[in-house]
Amino acid sequence: QVRLVESGGGLVQPGGSLRLSCATSGFTFSTYAMSWYRQIPGKERELVATITAFNDTNYADSMKGRFTISRDNAKNTVYLQMNSLKLDDTAVYLCNARDPWGRYSYWGQGTQVTVSS
Repeated sequence: QVRLVESGGGLVQPGGSLRLSCATSGFTFSTYAMSWYRQIPGKERELVATITAFNDTNYADSMKGRFTISRDNAKNTVYLQMNSLKLDDTAVYLCNARDPWGRYSYWGQGTQVTVSS
């Protein structure tokens, strides 16, 4: 059974930091591209960052220099370090796993991040 469980969200002030984690099981984590998306009510789901099985990373323009995605294959976990958080970063952050051939895509339930003063 495939599972993706996000954690680490919460309430933070503008300029603050959070580290999100996505613990996974049920698939060969090391071979999958892992991504973080975010969802704001009423808006389309937005890609935040991706890390491939080869540790290549890609970020949305608005996150470059502030967010860092990383993975620990020994723990089957992907992380998102978020610094210099802004009010606009408030969203539900979701973890996604995609196999190398694009056949399978798995999602977690998400973790709420609220940036507020």
